[in-house]
Amino acid sequence: MRNEVVAPAAEKFGARIPRPRRSPENLRPRIMRAPLSLTGAGLAALFYCLAFTPSLLPRTGILQGAVAGITATMGYALGTAIGALIRLRFRFSARAVRIWWRVLAVLLIPMIATCLVLGVRWQRELRLRLGMAPAQEYDIVRTVGASLLTFGLILLVARALRLATHGCAQVFRLIVPERAAYCAGTVVVAVLSYSAFDGLLVAHLFAVADRSAAVINNGTGNGVHVPTSTLRSGGPQSLVPWDTLGRQGRNFVASAPTHEELTAFAGRPAVEPIRLYAGLASADTMQARADLVVREMDRTGAFQRDVVALFLPTGTGWVDNKVTQSLEYMYAGNTALVSVQYSYLPSWISFIGDRSDVADAASALITAVQRRWAALPSDHRPKLLLFGESLGTYGIEATFGTAEALAAGADGVLMEGPTFANPIHQQLTRERAAGSPVWDPAYPRLPIEFADTATELRDRPGVRPKVVYLQNSSDPIVWWNWSLLWQRPAWLRGERGPDVMPSMHWFPWVTFWQTTCDLVFANKAPTGHGHVYKSSTVDGWATVAPPSGWTVADTIRLRDRLGN
Repeated sequence: MRNEVVAPAAEKFGARIPRPRRSPENLRPRIMRAPLSLTGAGLAALFYCLAFTPSLLPRTGILQGAVAGITATMGYALGTAIGALIRLRFRFSARAVRIWWRVLAVLLIPMIATCLVLGVRWQRELRLRLGMAPAQEYDIVRTVGASLLTFGLILLVARALRLATHGCAQVFRLIVPERAAYCAGTVVVAVLSYSAFDGLLVAHLFAVADRSAAVINNGTGNGVHVPTSTLRSGGPQSLVPWDTLGRQGRNFVASAPTHEELTAFAGRPAVEPIRLYAGLASADTMQARADLVVREMDRTGAFQRDVVALFLPTGTGWVDNKVTQSLEYMYAGNTALVSVQYSYLPSWISFIGDRSDVADAASALITAVQRRWAALPSDHRPKLLLFGESLGTYGIEATFGTAEALAAGADGVLMEGPTFANPIHQQLTRERAAGSPVWDPAYPRLPIEFADTATELRDRPGVRPKVVYLQNSSDPIVWWNWSLLWQRPAWLRGERGPDVMPSMHWFPWVTFWQTTCDLVFANKAPTGHGHVYKSSTVDGWATVAPPSGWTVADTIRLRDRLGN
């Protein structure tokens, strides 16, 4: 009691009275039960409301709640930091703080309720725009529950870390001044937290994903059998053993249409198509796998076909069978389709882990085949076509380097769902013709076309590009960029793509975070939206490499045949 009276008077005359140290036992309940920050709560509510604004793809109620909860936590952290800075200069009485809390409640409660209603409406509109069934009204209950649970859990973890920082500081205060002790405690907790997150959680998740993908890669899909044809890798006389192809390689070589199906569609005698593949276990290095498939091409007479097409697959080695069958039906089986595996991990893990794998695979395969193809007499060369999907487009672009080299590198190139990191795609978008939208850029200097839908390609009679990019306006893998943090993107300015809602607006950080969430679930969108492109491949091939006499009616007939 005496110290409480003496201390203010002593401080008035400049004397420094040592303050009693707070014990960890007193700190623990103080930190864990501390009231919410006023400025933190205000910005958390604002960020929470912004999380319900529309993005590129719709979300389920629980996912929307998790996104809103995390977004609110970001706002709370920012508001708490701002509040701490304000308290360095100003002091507010308890009465003033209570008044501000009441004002905040009066303003924010109706604002949050309004945004919840609008959020449900926006999600319904977005789902209908993408051809999905509208969400149920009661999903709002799941959304609110998931958001509160997410916010509470993250806040609990944050306060536990703060408590750990105070605990470390108590130890360091035995040897250094208080401020230095808290700095040291913050550094220690930050380093340990990052090490635990990266070394234990992330590394463990990647290890689990790797083991799981390896098991899947070693399996064989239902209904897939060892080919009996000599024109397939893994079949009789093949240089590539069946058990080295991997799951996706076995699917690739075993999924060609039959001779009877091709003949029935063409209305004339067809030939049996060639399909060749080298898996990760087929050879030790990427160059060795590329050389192996070239020897397979010589063995099967691939260079005597009308078309040789090289497919750069996704990270798992998957090649969309509708893309391959489109070519085989168009040319009545007079084709040789070739692919190699560079990974068995999903594309997003391969992309984050090491993009050089797909670049090396594309370079090795394209270079090896081009060298053998160029050695043929010019009047005896088959059409050389390239196809890349998702991460495969990055590999093709990395191989050629420039738009000019890409257009000159083959007789036709079809690129589906280019990634935001593609160097040539960035060049073409940046240097597009004035007035053309970023989602459908015009590049008249070279025979390169972009399309969002199949009808766009059919509506351009007389245009025969050598390179076609198929990119959905709602594909976050195309549009994600770090600059979303601080700059409104071009795809939200001017004319918008058909999938992008007029009510979607850019907000600093929030739009970046929403697009990042869309990135994770881009493959779950309906066909023709997000990162799913199956509806346009027939039109893509019909644009860059149509057989002689091919018509729009044939394209529509083949789309119906493949269920596109």
